[in-house]
Amino acid sequence: MDVQQLMEGARDALTVDRVFGEPIERSGTTVIPVARLGGGGGGGQGDAADGETGSGGGFGLTAAPAGVIVLTGDRVRWEPALDINRIVLGAQVVAVVVLLTARSIVKARLKASAQNG
Repeated sequence: MDVQQLMEGARDALTVDRVFGEPIERSGTTVIPVARLGGGGGGGQGDAADGETGSGGGFGLTAAPAGVIVLTGDRVRWEPALDINRIVLGAQVVAVVVLLTARSIVKARLKASAQNG
């Protein structure tokens, strides 16, 4: 596969169909799923000293749910997706910061009381 084919494949992979899912309609309400996409790629080609040529490349694509667009009558609203992993990671970071801060405070108070007493 040459680099040009790789880039065309990457362009075809990043389409609006990958961002917006098929609308789902029930009881007068339409729900359109939405995803967050990211991708990247690269490639190259060259000639070796012995006259041989070569090329190569790669492409990666990632997708995650972002939420849904809800259409009810003439109302449109956005409902974001809840990313539990992100919430748990954020809570862990906050807990570490609190523990380190508490440790520093305790050490400072112990040092101050040792100097005064």
